[in-house]
Amino acid sequence: MAETKTHGPRPLSLLVGMALGIALGIACRASAGDSEPPWLRFVTDSVAGPIGQIFLRSLFMLVVPLLFSGLVVGVCELDLKKLGRIGGRTIGYTVLASTVSVVIGLTLVSVFQPGASASGDLRESLARAEAPPAAKAPSDTSAVGILVAMVPDNPVRAAANGDMLALIVFSLLFGIALSLTSTPAAERLREMIQGLFDVSMTLILLVLKLAPLGVGALMFSLATRIGTDLFGLLFAYVATVLSALALHMFGFYSLTIRLLGRRSPVEFFRSVRLAMLTAFSTASSNATLPTALQVAETELKLPRHVSRFVLTAGAAMNQNGTALFEGVTVLFLAQVFGVELALHQQALVMAICILAGIGTAGVPAGSIPVIAMILTMIGVPTQGLGLILGVDRFLDMCRTTVNVTGDLAAAVVVARGEREPESAGGRGVGVHADDQRAEVLAEDR
Repeated sequence: MAETKTHGPRPLSLLVGMALGIALGIACRASAGDSEPPWLRFVTDSVAGPIGQIFLRSLFMLVVPLLFSGLVVGVCELDLKKLGRIGGRTIGYTVLASTVSVVIGLTLVSVFQPGASASGDLRESLARAEAPPAAKAPSDTSAVGILVAMVPDNPVRAAANGDMLALIVFSLLFGIALSLTSTPAAERLREMIQGLFDVSMTLILLVLKLAPLGVGALMFSLATRIGTDLFGLLFAYVATVLSALALHMFGFYSLTIRLLGRRSPVEFFRSVRLAMLTAFSTASSNATLPTALQVAETELKLPRHVSRFVLTAGAAMNQNGTALFEGVTVLFLAQVFGVELALHQQALVMAICILAGIGTAGVPAGSIPVIAMILTMIGVPTQGLGLILGVDRFLDMCRTTVNVTGDLAAAVVVARGEREPESAGGRGVGVHADDQRAEVLAEDR
């Protein structure tokens, strides 16, 4: 997957925008007292409110093109005709790791209930805001009904109606078929979809440049009605996400590295610290790929043909931290709005998070459109996204670190028992040329 420029908003600017919005909102609320004067109502309804809604709508409009192109390109990059043993083990580990990550996230958010403390004023204020629907909830929410609805009778109509579950399935099938088709026309189609993905990423990064203003406006509107209750709610949410990410990275990854990779977890984390720091600072799996490739070969001493395949595929589809974050955020916002999710609805959220991990862009804030889609699908108002956008960039840095660490852990597990192919030769001219090709691949991504 070609790398798109990731010059989005700086984390500090987002935090400043959120802090200013909350501070100004609380100050206006305190000066107004118990009543809401006309000037404050005008500022909230005619200035801050529209700015925040334009920002949210700009994100929602990119859901369909970004999800379709990301899923298709991600599946095509697997090169299904050449997967073999390494590819099968990579996919198996990815599915296992993604499933465990989402289960950890859903368990912690269900146990600690970070959104349950939301006040009635908060729910009422969020409900007042207008937000466009990002997805259509299935008419039949039973397990059989959802299974049938997953296969669209008309994919174009499914996209137009916001039936994202059907669009995800169609995109995966389309990507598999495109990967198995070896014709010049199919190759041109693949390049066109890659171009659609690149353009979609450019658009979302342009939209995110307005994030400090949009987030500040959203937080101002909320703070004028809610006050200081926002701080406790956001703290509980951030603490839950970070706890789940830490448990997955230092718990699950350590177990698989020890049991499946037969390596010391302590030595592993010491060896990959450079890739972890790069992932944290860039909040982009794609931008961290060159560093991860270098760490895998020089620090972990993994076979090059294994590390390059696993890390290249992992940057596109092995998004454990992102899948976990999406699950936690969806259930947190459901708690904020008092929406009770049945067991089969939680299972649906888990399944979509795992599937969407393949198509979630490896760039800052790439998961926001996916979360918007899931929220509407299960009947949770998308207005709640305004609560988490201010802290999303910091959490994005943390979950990207988990994603990249998971790619390297997968490479360790898959590489067990593998050797360098003899065609690679020694550390001579052949290997030098191979290294050059790897550098070109990393630059292309």
